[in-house]
Amino acid sequence: MTNLQLHTYHLSVDLATGPDIQDITSELRDWIKCSGVKTGNLDVFIKGSTGSVTTIEYEPGVVANLKRAVTALAPPGLEYAHEQAWHDGNGHSHVQAALLGPSVSIPVRDGKLTLGTWQQVVVINHDNGPRKRTVFLTLIGCS
Repeated sequence: MTNLQLHTYHLSVDLATGPDIQDITSELRDWIKCSGVKTGNLDVFIKGSTGSVTTIEYEPGVVANLKRAVTALAPPGLEYAHEQAWHDGNGHSHVQAALLGPSVSIPVRDGKLTLGTWQQVVVINHDNGPRKRTVFLTLIGCS
């Protein structure tokens, strides 16, 4: 019988005015390796309603395409009901983040993330100013 383990950690990520995208895959891989978990599941969650987490091929073309796509879906400068309450100019940021979502779940097999060859985990700041984002990691599995 194997022992089920629970590991938690958090990353602090500095992001520029949105949409800004940063690859965190190497940090995740290093942390999983140190945990000793061989089989399990990793949950990656960004705190805040104007940040998101997803997977992409982290190369300049795809990054530029994703930025353009989320900006087209919820462009800054439109009238958002959020502005009527807060007047902070970031109604688009909340919509963009909601479309992509705050978390991803990734299987861990043989002590490694089961990502595709060209697939990386990224965090995104959608807000209208730079932000320090906290990314919570929860790993459940067996060694």
